[in-house]
Amino acid sequence: MKKRIGILLVASFFLLTACGGKKTNVETKQEGKATSAKVASSEPAKKKAKVHYNGSYYSVKGKYDEIVIANKHYPLSSDYNPGENPTAKAKLLELITAMQREGYPISHQYSGFRSYQTQVTLYQNYVNQDGKEAADRYSARPGYSEHQTGLAFDLIGTDGNLVTEEKASRWLLKHAAEYGFVVRYLNGKEDKTGYMPEQWHLRYVGKEAKAIADSGLSLEEYYGFSGGDYKD
Repeated sequence: MKKRIGILLVASFFLLTACGGKKTNVETKQEGKATSAKVASSEPAKKKAKVHYNGSYYSVKGKYDEIVIANKHYPLSSDYNPGENPTAKAKLLELITAMQREGYPISHQYSGFRSYQTQVTLYQNYVNQDGKEAADRYSARPGYSEHQTGLAFDLIGTDGNLVTEEKASRWLLKHAAEYGFVVRYLNGKEDKTGYMPEQWHLRYVGKEAKAIADSGLSLEEYYGFSGGDYKD
């Protein structure tokens, strides 16, 4: 999670590109602006998930795969450093190519894996700039960022900014699941996810993505694990 990149830190910490092109700075704070694309109506999860602790991360058992959890209730250890998941990266590049073919101005650059230590610096800069209460709505504290799992990616437009355009946002809600992704921070789900809506933030979950997307639920609701704000 994050809302600004590039101005506070060197852009190369965050932006990865398949073709090694020139990196651009990204102004990521959207001042709470959310896509007007409609999200499907949702129902609460029917049962609570059994959350497993694996020594350095938490997970739940999905229908097909283990689902790694990273939210304000389930942190990752400071030494959890899996890097970018290669399957997720490959599917992301397929998604980007598909959007480009349909005329969307999407860059091959994106914000992907982030280490614990990188998040320390990033989060502290946001706190210094906006205060802790505000920063917690759009940026994860160290150890709580989905980017540290190697399964989360922020899409960037050819203008160097995060993707917020309404048509592109609707496309992602409709088609991201075809590539194994869900839009992680949906409009109207801040009380469940703990964060402002981020239409550009994709989370790879694999085969179960379509069922999750069709439900209109956050991962917390769909799998039945706790979410929302930090316990402290």
